Amino acid sequence: MRIFAITIKLCAWIIFFGVFFTQHPVDAKEGDVTDIPTAIEEIFPTATRIGEPEPDIPVIPIYQLNELLGYAFESQHFANFMGFSGEPINILIGLDAKGVILGLKVIKHNEPIFLHGLGEKPFFEFVDQYKNHSVRERYIIGSDERNSPNATYFDGITRATVSVLVVNDTIVTSALKVARAKLDGFVAPSNKILKPEADIFETLSFVELMDRGLITHWQMSRADIDNNSDITSEVREAINQIEEKSEYFIDMYMAFINIPLVGKNLLGEAEFARLQENLKPGEHALLMLSKGDYSYVNDEFVPQTPPSHLSLSQSGFPTDIRDIDFYSFYEPEFVTDLPIYNDIHILRLKSQSGFELSREMTLGMGINYKASFFDIQQHIFPYSVTLPDSLFMLNPDAMAAKPMPLWMRIWLDRTWIIAVTCLYLMILTVLFVKQTSLVKHEQVTHWVRGVSLVFVLFFIGFYAQGQLSVVNIYTLFLALYNGFKIEVFLLDPVIFILWVYVFVSLFLFGRGLYCGWLCPFGALQEFAGVLAKKLSIKQIKIKPQYHRIGQSIKYVILVGLVGSAFFSLNIAEQLAEVEPFKTSITLHFVRTWPFVVYAVLLLLLSMKIHKVYCRYLCPLGAGLAVLGRFPIFKWLRRRDECGSPCQLCKTKKCEIDAIKSTGEIDYGECIQCLECVVTIENPEICVIDKYKDKKRGTRRASSEVITVKPI
Repeated sequence: MRIFAITIKLCAWIIFFGVFFTQHPVDAKEGDVTDIPTAIEEIFPTATRIGEPEPDIPVIPIYQLNELLGYAFESQHFANFMGFSGEPINILIGLDAKGVILGLKVIKHNEPIFLHGLGEKPFFEFVDQYKNHSVRERYIIGSDERNSPNATYFDGITRATVSVLVVNDTIVTSALKVARAKLDGFVAPSNKILKPEADIFETLSFVELMDRGLITHWQMSRADIDNNSDITSEVREAINQIEEKSEYFIDMYMAFINIPLVGKNLLGEAEFARLQENLKPGEHALLMLSKGDYSYVNDEFVPQTPPSHLSLSQSGFPTDIRDIDFYSFYEPEFVTDLPIYNDIHILRLKSQSGFELSREMTLGMGINYKASFFDIQQHIFPYSVTLPDSLFMLNPDAMAAKPMPLWMRIWLDRTWIIAVTCLYLMILTVLFVKQTSLVKHEQVTHWVRGVSLVFVLFFIGFYAQGQLSVVNIYTLFLALYNGFKIEVFLLDPVIFILWVYVFVSLFLFGRGLYCGWLCPFGALQEFAGVLAKKLSIKQIKIKPQYHRIGQSIKYVILVGLVGSAFFSLNIAEQLAEVEPFKTSITLHFVRTWPFVVYAVLLLLLSMKIHKVYCRYLCPLGAGLAVLGRFPIFKWLRRRDECGSPCQLCKTKKCEIDAIKSTGEIDYGECIQCLECVVTIENPEICVIDKYKDKKRGTRRASSEVITVKPI
């Protein structure tokens, strides 16, 4: 009985304490535990509750009991960078109290290269790279050189450069805005601006600018290095391998010449104006001079790239600096005497970097050294710089500088690709205008066309990714329907330039200029035809009645694709796989087997039926044919005898079958390969002249017979 009574009492106490601690937990107060959305819980696995959304900024604080773990927020509230689809990418980001990105989850994106090409896996893997990295880090995407300790290098995604850059800007920009607004140690933008030029400008020499702190002179001798106990033996060994030529190991000058007081005193009015033309709003220009043993650039330095040895940071954030190639076509010209220098460059600080002239900054000179047999690292020599307060004034209404649009940065980064593309388009225009002179030389014409097709396939197609698509057409229609934003189309400069050129040329020359001279897949089909001839593969000639039916197929496909786009863009992009362009040109045949088989099958079929895809299936060609059916200039010359009686060009020369039985050119189907005019302009080829010669010779012979009198 006693044991039974003790058991009853023990159970009663257990029930009492259970009820008490249920109602009054020891470690958690009421409200310390709340329901947490699954996506946030994955980023903050130890969280016990979420707080109320902040009133001043759209972020949600995340807690473990009463300890702040960080903030969760959606990137769409802080960054509005348009992706290649024309819509921003929205990412849920978790940021801890120290500015480390704890996790990311893609909420929404419509990037076609991932949805209907590479698949979403590489997209998600690229986003995951930012996990456990700080917003203080400098992120460099797709760089081959990876020696700087102040940079975080991520692998890019081939053939998805635009989307990757949009993701990077979206994550970094939104995370920085939250960090600066909510976290300790992240400096908010300064409220100081440069004073008006009229208030501070005066004529100053180089030395006077140095005395006022407007030009920084950094010198470091080898003795200074020897006396520095923080330098390791490996670093000293790397320094000793650099030849000693002067008194100083580091001897360089730095000046922000976009400041009128500095720039005009050094460059003069004309050069300063030229500098301003090279800078975008909010950008800074940093003049660097070096004459020491160790320069900020190495011997392999490439213009328009970051200096390999030099870094610049502010408030713990690295700043991207890149040469603007200011002296590529102009010799350095100054209106005041400068010290002797070995290297001179002007570097650009982009507006979106958040760099401010009024704050302290740190220059860094890095030298590579072998930390081990396989490991190469970089030691940084720092140097602090602060511009004088006399340059600045308070601006209570100051706002953060608007970052440079992504499309503009892409255009700047692809300057040489744009230049080469534009040069080819200019040459192509001249060829078409002067085609009458060109086609008189058969071999030259064939050589020019061959070189053109090689350039279009390998440079514009495989390298510059300039393959136009029917997707561009209904993207434009949807943009006009939903609200046109040209920034979306500017994200790919080569595509944009080609479309502008093609649109204008359609009304001047017709469809053929693009389909015959600018389409990479069209060039690939022509090479398949050339290979077929080399292998003596006999081509099939489609009968006229079937040829006309086949031509109408591409127009039906075009109408179906454009119509489906207004119903569902996702469905339209899937149906657009009727184009083999993405598989063959964009993805280089690296894709799942059904797409590869389809593209290869079309190329093999082109070896039997000349450019079969262009003639019967291409919806892009159909769209261009509608606009270019009646060009202003119809320079493909015809003769009265073409069609009646001569059918040589139609039956033997025009492989695309774009010559009517009457001898007229069907500009809606013609790719303007120039074979017909090469024939007409060359008497040795054109049979019309041969027939005329034979007729004239026959008449002379009969005349002579008639005039002979019998003996």
